[in-house]
Amino acid sequence: MAELLTHVLVAYAVLTIAGWRVDWLTPRWVALGTVGALLPDLNQLGRLLSGPAIERMLGVPFAYGALHTVGGIVLLAALVALFFAQRRRAFAVLVAGGLSHLLLDALKIHADGRAGTWLYPLTWWRHPAPDLYVSADSRVLAAALVGATAVLVAGRYRTARREGSHAD
Repeated sequence: MAELLTHVLVAYAVLTIAGWRVDWLTPRWVALGTVGALLPDLNQLGRLLSGPAIERMLGVPFAYGALHTVGGIVLLAALVALFFAQRRRAFAVLVAGGLSHLLLDALKIHADGRAGTWLYPLTWWRHPAPDLYVSADSRVLAAALVGATAVLVAGRYRTARREGSHAD
């Protein structure tokens, strides 16, 4: 669970900072981007419903591992974006949140020293992993929590300062 929260906090911090420069990236869109950070972990649904069962329901080959890739994020983001009036913005923030998840996962320690095939369908190449942290390391969650809190405080300060300058 700590890893899931870490992904949400990192996406929140990255998208909030981006929102300081991009006018339309309001807190509402940042919140949707944090949902995008959860998309790659939908592969965990495999614990509840097997891949072959999904194949029988859909009638096409299916593997949960594909959800934890760039291609999986793009597909899932496109499906979720259909529920929004501003589909392009929804798609953009969902993909941004999902990519923040994949980039953070690319830094994890892997037994074979290589990251997963998260760049699929662009390539099957597995880059050497820098082995910076393990998933269960609570220090990573603590760092994400401190970073997200700092961004929250800085954002509140920016808002208060902007409102104060308009009052003059």
